[in-house]
Amino acid sequence: MPLPFQLNPVLERLPVYQPGRPIEEVARELNLPAADIIKLASNENPLGPSPKALAAMRKTLSSLNLYPDGNAFYLKQKLATKLGITPGAIILGNGSNEIIELLGHALLTPESEVVVSQYCFAVYPIVTALFGAKLVTVPAKNYGHDLDAMLAAITPKTRLVFVANPNNPTGTVVSPDELRSFVNAVPPHVVVALDKAYVEFIELPADLSHEVSTGLRPNVILMRTFSKIYGLAGLRIGYGIAAPEFITALEKIRQPFNINALAQAAALAALDDDKHVENTRRTNKRGMKLYTKAFKELSLEFIPSAANFILVRVGDGTRVFAEMQKLGVIVRPMAGYGLGEWIRISIGTPKENHRCIEVLKTCVSDLQSRNIDG
Repeated sequence: MPLPFQLNPVLERLPVYQPGRPIEEVARELNLPAADIIKLASNENPLGPSPKALAAMRKTLSSLNLYPDGNAFYLKQKLATKLGITPGAIILGNGSNEIIELLGHALLTPESEVVVSQYCFAVYPIVTALFGAKLVTVPAKNYGHDLDAMLAAITPKTRLVFVANPNNPTGTVVSPDELRSFVNAVPPHVVVALDKAYVEFIELPADLSHEVSTGLRPNVILMRTFSKIYGLAGLRIGYGIAAPEFITALEKIRQPFNINALAQAAALAALDDDKHVENTRRTNKRGMKLYTKAFKELSLEFIPSAANFILVRVGDGTRVFAEMQKLGVIVRPMAGYGLGEWIRISIGTPKENHRCIEVLKTCVSDLQSRNIDG
């Protein structure tokens, strides 16, 4: 039934983000026991949250009748200490996705342009469309960012450039020197949003925190999250680092109490759990080696990844995704990113990884057999 009122016309062409499918939904749809399904679709931490974070959340449960600290004072203080910056250079978001949306509110109009790389994170085009701005997509270079071409795509109308490093969904990474050179070359009227959701998986990342937070790079914002290596995706908590003057402007847009009490408590505790972070890195590194070995044995093309997921070319990504689901393994089809022959697999526990590889072998083999028979 048509609505009796007029919606914002922007909604007619606004793309919808498609998340990885939840285990419960697949279980209902395919009539499978939820306990027998593994999800390797959304780049979540297979080890779960930090034990320290779980303990902190339990202590917080009895006071959930109270509003959380709207300024997250203690979390900002701890983050600032850990990163060697001032608390005034930090803004907290309901996941780093909210930081991306805040940038849209602060910077974009229908006259603006946003520069992204081909195969960029799906939320960048969505936020661009939400504010009626023009998306300028630069062809990828070896499935990653072509920073020289992105720099050349900047015009007087460009307000925002997104660079994810490592990139989601391809896992590609640019070197610290390349990133610094790019940031230095971007004109000051353009804000560079460096998405560092997976930065903890890089062994030698470029650290721009000091120069960004002190205002030496006033047109740069760094975006980070507790969803990945800290295993707090279900709590939705991320943060941005920028010049204090920029943070002050973004705080005017941020919703009050956007970070709930459980998320604040868990994030505070997670920052102290270096053991959990190292275990996650170690598990990820072993899993990545297992997958790359398996892909080579199966003669499947893949993109070397610096994150906690890997892209592999399977022929018909949507079909292989569907067949793997029937066998209780949820991965991510990549057709929505223009990579229809590929699926993305999140690195899981050793047991999950071995099962995923066996299921993948079965599904790829069946698909190849059907193609030959056809």
